[in-house]
Amino acid sequence: MSDYIVTNGRTIAGDVPGLRPADRRESLGNAVDVEIRDGVIDRIVPAGEGDPDAFAADCRYDADGRLLTPPLIEPHVHLDATGTAGDPSWNDSGTLAEGIEVWAEYKKDITVDDILDRATKTVEWYASHGVTRIRTHADTTEPSLTTVEALVELKSRVSDLVDLQVVAFPQDGILTGESNEDLLSEAVEMGVDLVGAIPHNEYTREDGVKSVEIACDLAEKHDLPLDLHIDETDDPGSRFTEVLASESIKRGIGDRVTASHTTATHSYNNAYADKLISMLAESGVSVVTNPPDNSVLQGAYDDYPRRRGHTRIDELRAAGVTVGLGHDSVLDPWYHYGVADPLDAAFILAHYAHMAGRGDVEVLWEMLTAANAEIFGADDYGLAEGNEGSLVVYDSPDGFNALRRQAPRTLVLRDGKPIAETEPSTTTVHRSGGPVPVDYKR
Repeated sequence: MSDYIVTNGRTIAGDVPGLRPADRRESLGNAVDVEIRDGVIDRIVPAGEGDPDAFAADCRYDADGRLLTPPLIEPHVHLDATGTAGDPSWNDSGTLAEGIEVWAEYKKDITVDDILDRATKTVEWYASHGVTRIRTHADTTEPSLTTVEALVELKSRVSDLVDLQVVAFPQDGILTGESNEDLLSEAVEMGVDLVGAIPHNEYTREDGVKSVEIACDLAEKHDLPLDLHIDETDDPGSRFTEVLASESIKRGIGDRVTASHTTATHSYNNAYADKLISMLAESGVSVVTNPPDNSVLQGAYDDYPRRRGHTRIDELRAAGVTVGLGHDSVLDPWYHYGVADPLDAAFILAHYAHMAGRGDVEVLWEMLTAANAEIFGADDYGLAEGNEGSLVVYDSPDGFNALRRQAPRTLVLRDGKPIAETEPSTTTVHRSGGPVPVDYKR
Protein backbone atom coordinates (compact mmCIF):
# COMPACT_ATOMS: atom_id res chain seq x y z
CA MET A 1 0.00 0.00 0.00
CA SER A 2 1.32 3.48 -0.86
CA ASP A 3 -1.14 5.54 1.21
CA TYR A 4 0.33 6.93 4.41
CA ILE A 5 -0.06 9.84 6.83
CA VAL A 6 2.59 11.45 9.02
CA THR A 7 1.17 13.80 11.63
CA ASN A 8 2.78 16.56 13.70
CA GLY A 9 6.13 16.67 11.95
CA ARG A 10 8.19 19.85 12.09
CA THR A 11 9.93 21.07 8.94
CA ILE A 12 13.13 23.00 8.37
CA ALA A 13 12.22 26.71 8.11
CA GLY A 14 10.89 27.49 4.66
CA ASP A 15 10.76 23.84 3.55
CA VAL A 16 7.07 23.79 2.66
CA PRO A 17 5.86 26.21 -0.03
CA GLY A 18 2.85 28.30 0.94
CA LEU A 19 3.22 27.86 4.70
CA ARG A 20 4.71 30.61 6.84
CA PRO A 21 8.19 29.80 8.23
CA ALA A 22 8.70 30.16 11.97
CA ASP A 23 11.84 31.37 13.75
CA ARG A 24 14.63 30.89 11.20
CA ARG A 25 17.34 31.35 13.81
CA GLU A 26 16.21 28.14 15.44
CA SER A 27 15.80 26.38 12.08
CA LEU A 28 12.20 25.65 13.04
CA GLY A 29 9.61 25.50 10.32
CA ASN A 30 5.98 24.51 10.48
CA ALA A 31 4.28 21.71 12.39
CA VAL A 32 2.46 19.84 9.64
CA ASP A 33 0.49 16.74 8.73
CA VAL A 34 1.48 15.10 5.43
CA GLU A 35 -1.02 12.88 3.61
CA ILE A 36 0.32 10.57 0.92
CA ARG A 37 -1.96 8.83 -1.56
CA ASP A 38 -0.88 6.52 -4.38
CA GLY A 39 2.74 7.27 -3.52
CA VAL A 40 2.33 11.03 -4.01
CA ILE A 41 2.00 13.86 -1.48
CA ASP A 42 -1.70 14.69 -1.64
CA ARG A 43 -2.00 17.25 1.15
CA ILE A 44 0.27 19.17 3.52
CA VAL A 45 -1.73 20.96 6.19
CA PRO A 46 -1.02 22.50 9.61
CA ALA A 47 -0.64 19.88 12.34
CA GLY A 48 -4.01 18.68 13.58
CA GLU A 49 -5.82 19.36 10.31
CA GLY A 50 -4.98 16.06 8.65
CA ASP A 51 -7.34 13.08 8.60
CA PRO A 52 -5.61 10.05 10.14
CA ASP A 53 -8.88 8.11 10.26
CA ALA A 54 -8.84 7.97 6.46
CA PHE A 55 -5.73 5.78 6.60
CA ALA A 56 -5.22 2.21 7.80
CA ALA A 57 -3.90 1.87 11.34
CA ASP A 58 -0.50 0.62 10.16
CA CYS A 59 -0.22 3.54 7.73
CA ARG A 60 -0.24 6.29 10.35
CA TYR A 61 2.77 7.76 12.10
CA ASP A 62 2.73 10.41 14.80
CA ALA A 63 6.02 12.32 14.48
CA ASP A 64 5.30 13.93 17.86
CA GLY A 65 7.03 17.19 16.95
CA ARG A 66 10.10 15.55 15.42
CA LEU A 67 11.96 16.97 12.44
CA LEU A 68 10.56 16.08 9.01
CA THR A 69 12.48 16.54 5.73
CA PRO A 70 12.40 15.26 2.17
CA PRO A 71 14.54 12.15 1.68
CA LEU A 72 18.29 12.57 1.64
CA ILE A 73 20.35 12.15 -1.53
CA GLU A 74 23.91 10.87 -1.92
CA PRO A 75 25.45 12.64 -4.94
CA HIS A 76 28.90 11.07 -4.77
CA VAL A 77 30.06 7.66 -3.51
CA HIS A 78 32.19 4.74 -4.70
CA LEU A 79 30.14 1.61 -4.11
CA ASP A 80 32.62 -0.59 -5.99
CA ALA A 81 35.24 0.06 -3.29
CA THR A 82 33.02 0.32 -0.22
CA GLY A 83 33.85 -2.05 2.62
CA THR A 84 37.43 -2.75 1.45
CA ALA A 85 39.27 -0.60 4.02
CA GLY A 86 42.43 -2.39 5.17
CA ASP A 87 42.37 -4.93 2.32
CA PRO A 88 45.03 -5.59 1.13
CA SER A 89 46.52 -2.75 3.22
CA TRP A 90 45.68 0.50 4.93
CA ASN A 91 46.30 3.94 3.41
CA ASP A 92 48.82 4.99 6.05
CA SER A 93 49.96 8.19 4.30
CA GLY A 94 46.39 9.41 3.95
CA THR A 95 47.01 10.56 0.37
CA LEU A 96 44.83 10.21 -2.69
CA ALA A 97 47.76 8.57 -4.50
CA GLU A 98 48.23 5.79 -1.94
CA GLY A 99 44.49 5.18 -1.90
CA ILE A 100 44.59 4.62 -5.66
CA GLU A 101 47.55 2.25 -5.24
CA VAL A 102 45.77 0.19 -2.58
CA TRP A 103 42.62 0.01 -4.71
CA ALA A 104 44.65 -1.01 -7.78
CA GLU A 105 45.96 -4.01 -5.85
CA TYR A 106 42.50 -4.99 -4.57
CA LYS A 107 40.74 -4.80 -7.92
CA LYS A 108 43.14 -7.27 -9.57
CA ASP A 109 40.99 -10.17 -8.38
CA ILE A 110 37.65 -8.41 -7.97
CA THR A 111 34.39 -10.23 -8.79
CA VAL A 112 30.81 -9.18 -9.47
CA ASP A 113 29.54 -11.06 -6.41
CA ASP A 114 32.13 -9.41 -4.17
CA ILE A 115 31.06 -5.94 -5.28
CA LEU A 116 27.35 -6.74 -5.08
CA ASP A 117 27.64 -8.10 -1.54
CA ARG A 118 29.58 -5.11 -0.22
CA ALA A 119 27.63 -2.48 -2.15
CA THR A 120 24.22 -3.90 -1.22
CA LYS A 121 25.10 -3.71 2.46
CA THR A 122 26.19 -0.08 2.12
CA VAL A 123 23.02 0.81 0.21
CA GLU A 124 21.00 -0.68 3.06
CA TRP A 125 22.95 1.52 5.47
CA TYR A 126 22.14 4.53 3.31
CA ALA A 127 18.44 3.65 3.26
CA SER A 128 18.40 3.35 7.04
CA HIS A 129 19.71 6.92 7.16
CA GLY A 130 17.00 8.33 4.91
CA VAL A 131 18.73 8.17 1.52
CA THR A 132 16.56 7.20 -1.47
CA ARG A 133 18.83 8.34 -4.32
CA ILE A 134 22.52 7.52 -4.81
CA ARG A 135 25.05 8.44 -7.49
CA THR A 136 27.96 5.99 -7.51
CA HIS A 137 31.15 5.95 -9.54
CA ALA A 138 32.31 2.71 -11.21
CA ASP A 139 36.01 2.32 -12.00
CA THR A 140 36.42 1.72 -15.74
CA THR A 141 40.19 1.18 -15.56
CA GLU A 142 39.61 -2.36 -14.25
CA PRO A 143 40.31 -4.32 -17.48
CA SER A 144 37.33 -6.70 -17.31
CA LEU A 145 34.92 -3.87 -16.37
CA THR A 146 33.67 -6.05 -13.53
CA THR A 147 32.98 -2.93 -11.48
CA VAL A 148 30.71 -1.49 -14.14
CA GLU A 149 28.91 -4.79 -14.68
CA ALA A 150 28.28 -5.13 -10.94
CA LEU A 151 27.05 -1.61 -10.30
CA VAL A 152 24.76 -1.62 -13.34
CA GLU A 153 23.28 -4.86 -11.99
CA LEU A 154 23.04 -3.29 -8.53
CA LYS A 155 20.55 -0.73 -9.88
CA SER A 156 17.85 -3.37 -10.20
CA ARG A 157 18.91 -5.28 -7.09
CA VAL A 158 18.33 -2.27 -4.79
CA SER A 159 15.51 -0.61 -6.73
CA ASP A 160 13.11 -1.28 -3.86
CA LEU A 161 15.21 1.06 -1.69
CA VAL A 162 16.93 3.65 -3.89
CA ASP A 163 17.25 5.10 -7.36
CA LEU A 164 20.86 4.48 -8.39
CA GLN A 165 22.89 6.39 -10.96
CA VAL A 166 26.20 4.93 -12.19
CA VAL A 167 29.06 7.08 -13.45
CA ALA A 168 31.65 5.54 -15.80
CA PHE A 169 34.76 6.71 -13.95
CA PRO A 170 38.32 6.13 -15.27
CA GLN A 171 40.03 6.06 -11.84
CA ASP A 172 43.56 5.79 -13.25
CA GLY A 173 43.00 8.36 -15.99
CA ILE A 174 41.92 8.13 -19.61
CA LEU A 175 45.32 8.65 -21.25
CA THR A 176 47.51 6.88 -18.70
CA GLY A 177 46.92 3.44 -20.20
CA GLU A 178 46.69 2.24 -23.78
CA SER A 179 43.22 0.72 -23.38
CA ASN A 180 41.66 3.15 -20.90
CA GLU A 181 39.83 5.29 -23.46
CA ASP A 182 38.38 2.20 -25.13
CA LEU A 183 37.32 0.81 -21.74
CA LEU A 184 35.53 4.05 -20.93
CA SER A 185 33.68 3.92 -24.25
CA GLU A 186 32.78 0.27 -23.66
CA ALA A 187 31.49 1.09 -20.17
CA VAL A 188 29.17 3.73 -21.60
CA GLU A 189 27.61 1.03 -23.79
CA MET A 190 26.90 -1.13 -20.71
CA GLY A 191 24.11 1.02 -19.29
CA VAL A 192 25.78 3.65 -17.14
CA ASP A 193 24.03 6.95 -16.51
CA LEU A 194 26.88 9.48 -16.61
CA VAL A 195 30.40 9.91 -17.97
CA GLY A 196 33.35 10.77 -15.73
CA ALA A 197 37.03 11.68 -15.89
CA ILE A 198 39.89 12.58 -13.55
CA PRO A 199 42.08 15.09 -15.42
CA HIS A 200 44.40 15.89 -12.49
CA ASN A 201 45.46 12.23 -12.48
CA GLU A 202 46.67 12.34 -16.08
CA TYR A 203 50.41 12.55 -16.74
CA THR A 204 50.52 16.09 -18.12
CA ARG A 205 48.47 19.28 -18.23
CA GLU A 206 47.90 18.66 -21.94
CA ASP A 207 46.60 15.15 -21.33
CA GLY A 208 44.34 16.46 -18.57
CA VAL A 209 42.77 18.97 -20.94
CA LYS A 210 42.35 16.30 -23.59
CA SER A 211 40.70 13.95 -21.08
CA VAL A 212 38.05 16.58 -20.32
CA GLU A 213 37.39 16.96 -24.04
CA ILE A 214 37.17 13.18 -24.51
CA ALA A 215 34.65 12.86 -21.68
CA CYS A 216 32.55 15.73 -23.06
CA ASP A 217 32.60 14.26 -26.57
CA LEU A 218 31.57 10.84 -25.27
CA ALA A 219 28.76 12.28 -23.15
CA GLU A 220 27.39 14.33 -26.04
CA LYS A 221 27.58 11.34 -28.38
CA HIS A 222 25.45 9.25 -26.00
CA ASP A 223 23.33 12.11 -24.65
CA LEU A 224 24.54 11.56 -21.08
CA PRO A 225 25.37 13.98 -18.25
CA LEU A 226 28.90 14.34 -16.89
CA ASP A 227 30.37 14.08 -13.40
CA LEU A 228 34.13 14.59 -13.24
CA HIS A 229 36.52 14.17 -10.34
CA ILE A 230 38.41 17.37 -10.91
CA ASP A 231 41.20 19.32 -9.23
CA GLU A 232 41.06 17.06 -6.17
CA THR A 233 44.47 18.23 -5.05
CA ASP A 234 46.22 20.92 -3.02
CA ASP A 235 48.25 21.92 -6.08
CA PRO A 236 47.32 25.50 -7.07
CA GLY A 237 48.66 24.73 -10.56
CA SER A 238 45.91 22.16 -11.15
CA ARG A 239 43.37 24.13 -13.17
CA PHE A 240 41.11 21.73 -15.01
CA THR A 241 37.83 23.02 -13.62
CA GLU A 242 38.24 26.06 -15.87
CA VAL A 243 38.54 23.68 -18.85
CA LEU A 244 35.33 21.91 -17.85
CA ALA A 245 33.52 25.21 -17.34
CA SER A 246 34.77 26.50 -20.70
CA GLU A 247 33.69 23.34 -22.54
CA SER A 248 30.31 23.51 -20.81
CA ILE A 249 29.79 27.11 -21.92
CA LYS A 250 30.84 26.44 -25.50
CA ARG A 251 28.75 23.27 -25.80
CA GLY A 252 25.77 24.58 -23.81
CA ILE A 253 25.74 21.55 -21.50
CA GLY A 254 26.45 23.12 -18.11
CA ASP A 255 23.13 22.17 -16.55
CA ARG A 256 24.10 18.51 -17.07
CA VAL A 257 27.62 18.76 -15.65
CA THR A 258 28.96 18.19 -12.13
CA ALA A 259 32.43 19.15 -10.96
CA SER A 260 33.24 16.91 -7.99
CA HIS A 261 35.72 17.95 -5.30
CA THR A 262 37.43 21.05 -6.85
CA THR A 263 39.57 21.21 -3.70
CA ALA A 264 42.40 23.07 -5.44
CA THR A 265 40.23 26.20 -5.32
CA HIS A 266 41.26 26.38 -1.65
CA SER A 267 44.85 26.99 -2.79
CA TYR A 268 44.22 29.34 -5.73
CA ASN A 269 45.02 33.01 -5.42
CA ASN A 270 41.89 35.07 -4.98
CA ALA A 271 42.07 36.79 -8.37
CA TYR A 272 42.10 33.47 -10.22
CA ALA A 273 39.48 31.91 -7.93
CA ASP A 274 37.15 34.83 -8.63
CA LYS A 275 37.54 34.32 -12.38
CA LEU A 276 36.91 30.59 -12.09
CA ILE A 277 33.84 30.98 -9.90
CA SER A 278 32.41 33.47 -12.38
CA MET A 279 32.93 30.94 -15.18
CA LEU A 280 31.21 28.21 -13.17
CA ALA A 281 28.27 30.49 -12.49
CA GLU A 282 28.00 31.37 -16.18
CA SER A 283 28.31 27.75 -17.28
CA GLY A 284 25.64 26.32 -14.97
CA VAL A 285 28.01 23.59 -13.78
CA SER A 286 27.27 22.27 -10.29
CA VAL A 287 29.87 21.42 -7.65
CA VAL A 288 29.89 18.59 -5.10
CA THR A 289 32.04 18.85 -2.00
CA ASN A 290 32.96 15.65 -0.14
CA PRO A 291 34.02 16.52 3.42
CA PRO A 292 34.84 13.06 4.85
CA ASP A 293 37.44 12.21 2.21
CA ASN A 294 38.83 15.66 1.64
CA SER A 295 39.17 16.40 5.34
CA VAL A 296 41.75 13.59 5.51
CA LEU A 297 43.22 13.55 1.99
CA GLN A 298 43.85 17.27 1.57
CA GLY A 299 46.83 18.74 3.39
CA ALA A 300 48.42 15.28 3.58
CA TYR A 301 51.61 16.61 1.94
CA ASP A 302 51.75 19.70 4.15
CA ASP A 303 53.95 20.23 7.17
CA TYR A 304 52.52 23.11 9.22
CA PRO A 305 50.32 24.99 8.75
CA ARG A 306 48.18 22.29 7.10
CA ARG A 307 45.52 23.33 4.64
CA ARG A 308 41.93 22.26 5.08
CA GLY A 309 41.65 21.88 1.33
CA HIS A 310 37.90 21.94 0.70
CA THR A 311 36.34 23.94 -2.10
CA ARG A 312 35.16 27.54 -1.69
CA ILE A 313 31.59 26.74 -0.70
CA ASP A 314 30.60 30.21 0.49
CA GLU A 315 31.93 32.02 -2.58
CA LEU A 316 30.47 29.48 -5.00
CA ARG A 317 27.04 29.72 -3.41
CA ALA A 318 27.20 33.51 -3.31
CA ALA A 319 27.82 33.46 -7.06
CA GLY A 320 24.76 31.28 -7.64
CA VAL A 321 26.58 27.98 -8.20
CA THR A 322 24.71 24.92 -6.92
CA VAL A 323 26.89 23.16 -4.33
CA GLY A 324 25.94 19.68 -3.19
CA LEU A 325 27.25 17.64 -0.28
CA GLY A 326 28.48 14.06 -0.63
CA HIS A 327 30.09 11.38 1.51
CA ASP A 328 32.40 10.00 -1.23
CA SER A 329 33.79 6.94 0.54
CA VAL A 330 32.54 4.47 3.11
CA LEU A 331 35.16 2.13 4.58
CA ASP A 332 37.50 2.16 1.59
CA PRO A 333 41.17 2.97 0.81
CA TRP A 334 40.51 6.72 0.76
CA TYR A 335 38.37 7.01 3.89
CA HIS A 336 38.51 4.28 6.52
CA TYR A 337 35.47 5.39 8.52
CA GLY A 338 31.77 6.00 7.87
CA VAL A 339 28.37 4.35 8.17
CA ALA A 340 26.83 5.80 4.98
CA ASP A 341 25.12 8.67 6.79
CA PRO A 342 24.92 12.06 5.00
CA LEU A 343 24.65 13.76 8.41
CA ASP A 344 28.19 12.57 9.14
CA ALA A 345 29.37 14.44 6.05
CA ALA A 346 27.42 17.55 7.05
CA PHE A 347 28.78 17.37 10.61
CA ILE A 348 32.37 17.25 9.33
CA LEU A 349 31.71 20.12 6.95
CA ALA A 350 30.25 22.27 9.71
CA HIS A 351 33.60 22.06 11.47
CA TYR A 352 36.29 22.21 8.86
CA ALA A 353 34.54 24.65 6.51
CA HIS A 354 33.82 27.13 9.30
CA MET A 355 30.09 26.51 8.92
CA ALA A 356 29.33 26.07 12.62
CA GLY A 357 27.19 29.20 13.04
CA ARG A 358 23.47 28.91 13.60
CA GLY A 359 22.88 30.65 10.28
CA ASP A 360 24.75 27.79 8.56
CA VAL A 361 22.26 25.15 9.70
CA GLU A 362 19.78 25.87 6.93
CA VAL A 363 22.60 26.10 4.39
CA LEU A 364 23.79 22.61 5.33
CA TRP A 365 20.26 21.23 5.05
CA GLU A 366 19.74 22.97 1.71
CA MET A 367 22.92 21.31 0.45
CA LEU A 368 21.82 17.91 1.76
CA THR A 369 18.36 18.15 0.18
CA ALA A 370 17.48 20.67 -2.53
CA ALA A 371 21.00 21.13 -3.95
CA ASN A 372 21.68 17.40 -4.08
CA ALA A 373 18.26 16.87 -5.68
CA GLU A 374 19.07 19.41 -8.39
CA ILE A 375 22.41 17.70 -9.09
CA PHE A 376 20.77 14.27 -9.22
CA GLY A 377 17.98 15.55 -11.48
CA ALA A 378 15.14 14.70 -9.11
CA ASP A 379 12.28 16.72 -10.57
CA ASP A 380 9.46 15.57 -8.27
CA TYR A 381 11.43 16.12 -5.08
CA GLY A 382 10.54 18.08 -1.97
CA LEU A 383 7.80 18.59 0.59
CA ALA A 384 5.14 19.93 -1.74
CA GLU A 385 1.77 18.64 -2.86
CA GLY A 386 2.06 16.62 -6.05
CA ASN A 387 5.65 15.51 -5.37
CA GLU A 388 6.81 12.00 -4.53
CA GLY A 389 5.54 10.72 -1.20
CA SER A 390 8.99 10.29 0.29
CA LEU A 391 10.21 11.77 3.56
CA VAL A 392 12.34 11.24 6.64
CA VAL A 393 11.51 11.67 10.34
CA TYR A 394 14.41 12.30 12.75
CA ASP A 395 14.58 11.76 16.49
CA SER A 396 15.15 15.49 16.92
CA PRO A 397 12.96 18.58 17.23
CA ASP A 398 14.85 20.67 14.67
CA GLY A 399 17.62 20.81 12.09
CA PHE A 400 20.33 22.05 14.44
CA ASN A 401 19.91 19.24 16.94
CA ALA A 402 19.56 16.65 14.18
CA LEU A 403 23.01 17.68 12.93
CA ARG A 404 24.47 18.01 16.41
CA ARG A 405 23.37 14.51 17.40
CA GLN A 406 23.32 12.95 13.93
CA ALA A 407 19.90 11.89 15.10
CA PRO A 408 18.46 8.46 14.28
CA ARG A 409 15.93 8.33 11.46
CA THR A 410 12.83 6.96 13.16
CA LEU A 411 10.94 6.59 9.85
CA VAL A 412 11.95 6.63 6.18
CA LEU A 413 9.19 6.64 3.57
CA ARG A 414 9.71 6.10 -0.14
CA ASP A 415 6.71 6.71 -2.37
CA GLY A 416 4.41 6.23 0.58
CA LYS A 417 5.99 2.97 1.78
CA PRO A 418 8.25 2.55 4.84
CA ILE A 419 11.71 1.36 3.84
CA ALA A 420 13.42 1.85 7.22
CA GLU A 421 12.55 2.42 10.85
CA THR A 422 14.84 2.98 13.83
CA GLU A 423 14.00 2.74 17.50
CA PRO A 424 16.33 5.18 19.29
CA SER A 425 18.36 3.63 22.09
CA THR A 426 18.16 4.72 25.72
CA THR A 427 21.01 5.42 28.11
CA THR A 428 21.01 5.52 31.89
CA VAL A 429 23.59 7.19 34.13
CA HIS A 430 23.86 5.69 37.59
CA ARG A 431 24.07 8.52 40.13
CA SER A 432 24.47 8.24 43.88
CA GLY A 433 20.79 9.04 44.27
CA GLY A 434 19.70 6.45 41.76
CA PRO A 435 19.57 5.89 37.98
CA VAL A 436 19.00 8.92 35.72
CA PRO A 437 17.87 8.55 32.09
CA VAL A 438 20.07 10.52 29.71
CA ASP A 439 18.32 12.77 27.22
CA TYR A 440 20.57 14.15 24.46
CA LYS A 441 17.77 16.12 22.86
CA ARG A 442 18.33 19.29 24.90
